[in-house]
Amino acid sequence: MRVSLGLTGRGVLCALASATLAMTLPPTAAAPAPGEAPRVPFAERYRATLHGGVARAANSAATCLEPATAAAPSCAAARGGTATGDNGDYEMTYVDVDDDPNTYNSSRAELRLPAGARVTHARLYWGGNLRVGEQKDPQDNGRVLLAEEGGRYKEVLADTVVGHRRTDVMDGYSASADVTHIVAHSGGGTYTVGQLNVAKGHSAAGAWGGWTLVAAYEHPDEPLRHVVLVDGYEPLHSARRSVGHTVRNLPVAPGATGSAGVVAYDGDRGRSGEAMTVRVEGSPAYRVRDAANPADDPFNSTITDHGRPTTGRLPSYPNTLGYDSDVHGVTPAFARGGDSVTFRFTTTRSEGYQVGALFLQVDARR
Repeated sequence: MRVSLGLTGRGVLCALASATLAMTLPPTAAAPAPGEAPRVPFAERYRATLHGGVARAANSAATCLEPATAAAPSCAAARGGTATGDNGDYEMTYVDVDDDPNTYNSSRAELRLPAGARVTHARLYWGGNLRVGEQKDPQDNGRVLLAEEGGRYKEVLADTVVGHRRTDVMDGYSASADVTHIVAHSGGGTYTVGQLNVAKGHSAAGAWGGWTLVAAYEHPDEPLRHVVLVDGYEPLHSARRSVGHTVRNLPVAPGATGSAGVVAYDGDRGRSGEAMTVRVEGSPAYRVRDAANPADDPFNSTITDHGRPTTGRLPSYPNTLGYDSDVHGVTPAFARGGDSVTFRFTTTRSEGYQVGALFLQVDARR
């Protein structure tokens, strides 16, 4: 799937940004993360105006094994999207599609780039729940394995503070790392992510986990666009039902077209009371929705592009049972234009969802 976004660098990255290694290390080796926090406020990571976009690949790391409650539909019906089910209704297990006996989970997704594109930046986001029927050690939160098509696994270490929130019912986290040198060299194709720290079993919260790879590129045939990437770790719950972030000093022309992507954890399908809005200064907020993501349940365990399921994933379950990586069309928000764009996420549930990253594109010319 290709989403037209583009990125450039911001800020000072931790020295561990260079620690994505070209060699494969034993999957059992522990990797210290650059610190953890129960909340990492949203911050702007990249902004650019360029001819180009972003290609995105994403997949989940956990799925159902069998129902654990009497009312739950079959596992096949739930993950296939023909019946509503959430991860707390099932005995959950790992997704594992590679043939490597040293990895206990792995999944794949295709990164599609236009011919002749030059990758300027790439970043990998991943996260999951460490406490379900089993409890996983958090020391591996900041470590995953990444392989390009036809390549071997390379260790990737988090280069920013890892968001990690423990409660009585869950133990969730989100991490990310710069992987530009890997993706710029390898280009498009199928990428595999393995050894994502995630637990299996059954609990009321359920298991969840997944990853998203975004790759910014330049291409002379692409429109000129403003692009912003924001990330952090923002959990929503009974004591914090609303979270927002404003992108300032961003000139949006009246009638500009654009889209917004979001990475989130533990969104349950069929449970209403959630919302994501986009508002340009001086205009009404636009409530995000599309064919796959209802306005009152946008975090419903999907990996979609403008309401369509993405292709090129293995496995390609329509219901990821707890992981969201969606790109939404938000052009109606830009009808009047303005100089700032505000994202807001809300929930009415006691344990809502957790947002790890969001990205915005707006055409620089109408």
